[in-house]
Amino acid sequence: MRIKKSKVGLARSRGGDALLFIIVALFGAFMLVPFVYAIVQSLKPTEEIFVYPPQFFVKNPTAENYRSLFQLTGSLWIPFERNVLNSVLVTVTGTVANLLFSSMAAFVLAKYPFPGHKWLFRLVVVALLFSGQVTALPQYIIMSKLHLINTLWSVIIPAAGTPLGLFLMKNFMTQLPDTMLEAATIDGAGIFTIYYKICMPLVKPAVLTLVVFSFQGLWNTTGGSYIYEEVWKLVPAVLNDVAAGGMARVGAASAASVLLMIPPCVLFITLESRIVETMAFSGIKG
Repeated sequence: MRIKKSKVGLARSRGGDALLFIIVALFGAFMLVPFVYAIVQSLKPTEEIFVYPPQFFVKNPTAENYRSLFQLTGSLWIPFERNVLNSVLVTVTGTVANLLFSSMAAFVLAKYPFPGHKWLFRLVVVALLFSGQVTALPQYIIMSKLHLINTLWSVIIPAAGTPLGLFLMKNFMTQLPDTMLEAATIDGAGIFTIYYKICMPLVKPAVLTLVVFSFQGLWNTTGGSYIYEEVWKLVPAVLNDVAAGGMARVGAASAASVLLMIPPCVLFITLESRIVETMAFSGIKG
């Protein structure tokens, strides 16, 4: 009887795993639909883009939209490579600065309490409620007073410290046991040594998550509220200007949207397995 029960339990387990796999696969396929549609749309010739009723799949795929986009960007009086360099500088510098300042502030708030630290963190939580449209005008005024309009710093500085980054890092660092930090202090480790060599490796899930969010936000920003000179424009702003040439450039606009999706998707796919692995194996028990 025990053998029969184990076989029934094993069959039920396999059936449950198969059902769970099917459900997850269906949800995954559903989430891939927008990405697939964007790629398919970029491969459609002009006559298929404007067909009615709209068709999901392409009948005669072509790379003409990408060639048209590259020709348009190549005809700009500012080399497109300069715009790519601007976006890379803004994205990398802003992401590193956001990670550095958010993690350092979170480390102090989580492990070195001072008078008023709870009220300060509550202000950070309240700041999460404000959207970018609400803070755009104050940020513009501040950047204007600092004479940073039409510079890359007008995009980097506001992204150097975000409420989301501080909130995320602080919640992870709070879970670290205080006894471990006290032991490091007794052994002679300084505050920066504890922060860099002990704390940061143990909150790697938060680090990687913040890197993905920050990179995605900065790579897709146009900087349109702060940057007006062509030489300082970012890639999304240039591609939007190129694609905004009327109905004839709808295909080029579709190709531009696909190209803008590639770097964030590659970064997420690269770090996704590490995030899951770190979440699974770096758990800390107080």
